[in-house]
Amino acid sequence: MVSPAQHQNPSANIIRSLLKHTNELSVYSKDMPYALTAEVIELNLSTGHMVLGIEYAGLDIERYFAHGSVNFDLEALKGAHAMERETYSLSNVAAKLQKSDSTHYRLECQLPESVFVQENRGAVRIPFILGMLARVGLEVYSNNLHVLGRLRNLSIGGCMVDIDLADSVAIGVDQNIPGVTLEFPNGESFFAEGRICHMRPFGNHGYAAVGVQFINLSTSQAETLFQFVNESEREAAYRTGSNDKLTYHSSLFIPGLKEKKILQREAQEREKQGRQPPMERGVMDVAHQLQISLMYMKNRELFPSDILYDCVDTLRYLIEQDRKAFLYALAYLREEPDWVRHAVQVAGLLADLLLSRDPHDPQVREAMLGALLHTIGKPLLVSEELPSLKVSMNPAQKFILSGHVEELFNKLHALGWKPSPTCLDVIENANERLDGSGYPAAKRSSHQLSKLIRLIAVIKVVNKLLHSRNGEPAHSPLDAYRIVNNADTAYDKTVLVEYIQVYGLYPIGCLAKYSGSFLAWVMDVDAKGMPNQVHIVKNLRFPETNISSVIFQSDITQIGKLEGIVNPFDYGVKVLKI
Repeated sequence: MVSPAQHQNPSANIIRSLLKHTNELSVYSKDMPYALTAEVIELNLSTGHMVLGIEYAGLDIERYFAHGSVNFDLEALKGAHAMERETYSLSNVAAKLQKSDSTHYRLECQLPESVFVQENRGAVRIPFILGMLARVGLEVYSNNLHVLGRLRNLSIGGCMVDIDLADSVAIGVDQNIPGVTLEFPNGESFFAEGRICHMRPFGNHGYAAVGVQFINLSTSQAETLFQFVNESEREAAYRTGSNDKLTYHSSLFIPGLKEKKILQREAQEREKQGRQPPMERGVMDVAHQLQISLMYMKNRELFPSDILYDCVDTLRYLIEQDRKAFLYALAYLREEPDWVRHAVQVAGLLADLLLSRDPHDPQVREAMLGALLHTIGKPLLVSEELPSLKVSMNPAQKFILSGHVEELFNKLHALGWKPSPTCLDVIENANERLDGSGYPAAKRSSHQLSKLIRLIAVIKVVNKLLHSRNGEPAHSPLDAYRIVNNADTAYDKTVLVEYIQVYGLYPIGCLAKYSGSFLAWVMDVDAKGMPNQVHIVKNLRFPETNISSVIFQSDITQIGKLEGIVNPFDYGVKVLKI
């Protein structure tokens, strides 16, 4: 008997399986700085006819559909907590665009008859779909920097790898890399040298898609790769039901002991994490968009002003929606790259303080943009001499990093973008100090440094002290305030007093330790600055036990006396990325 799947378009069948879960579909084009969100309105499983609905207020939507075709990523979040991420990407899908009204569009697509894509060089590209998994290691610099990811498609010419946006900093288009390692679930692996062909944002959860070409293959490498491509094609055909003669998985995709342990650990981490609140998701989206902006500036020679201003406006909107929830959500960035976390948290706190002074302050938007841009020069400096911003740096690397403001200005000049006076003031002077101890120009006194810069200087230094960086440990808020206060005339003491009055000794978003061995995030404080709402995440007496409980002032005494603020990394309190 012929399988019913034989009568279905295989691409439509895959899409249907993903649409059963929480999902997001993104339409992208290499010529456009951001993807469009779309919704599947119709899907015919027999013919492969699919209709997408798109809302877009711009005047250049046709640029997403050059030559009568469209590219899209479909992401599905599966599992009990909707945190198991599965993707399906299609490119050059035949499509016709119809306008419904001024901002609504209908996109009629004809899905391909096969999930296997014929490449320009004649090779067949195998998509890793319906749970197919292989892990990838990219050796970016020899014996120095390794980036981990997941395989999304494979051919005898190369592959596409799904990596963290944070790890895309060190990778550039046309860059040769010393090694690409593919490891399949059963433990078999493949190694080759590689070349980065393309890179783009991938979906909406902080990932990048990196196209890698295999280069300098030996005869034995080519034979091994050919075998893996054939086995992957067989597995994809089996999972989609496109060949009813295949009745079992390829041995390549049967998990061995090592893979089983990795999958078990990932499942346990997902169980601990639970579901991400909307406010935290909004803040995380800004962090992702900032990293995407860097990718466009670095690899496409494009300044994405629309994306960056959208980040600014989103942060301000979130503050005005629920200020305390926003301050709590900022802490969710603690495992993002330091330059991203610092930029978003400083911009958020800057807006919070400026708006508390004057809700109608006209310089807020441009000041926030300057705060977001200020640290982008740091990842632009990543090279073989400075392979990572994550590690403790030697003096030579710290010297390279001190040129990040100049590097940013050089990039902005090359891209032809000029900041406003307020934005320029922040980018140029955010690291200056009143006593001349700052950089890059060692400016001093209130005559050279504006009130805005004196405010940002305090926000930045406190934020720096509250987080471990370059081998320096994190300080408690009280110790951070003391360090800034004891820095003689480097900082404006009136601004420091204002900061302490607003955020207190137990700021929202910090991790508090209680005498009953409980760790809890501070969600709100009372008029005296004491926590009156906390989110308990760990009982140190039972460190393997999952806890997620929000309690209020009347119940806080049950977890003991407040002992102080601690560093979450010291206790293994982590954020799991979807």
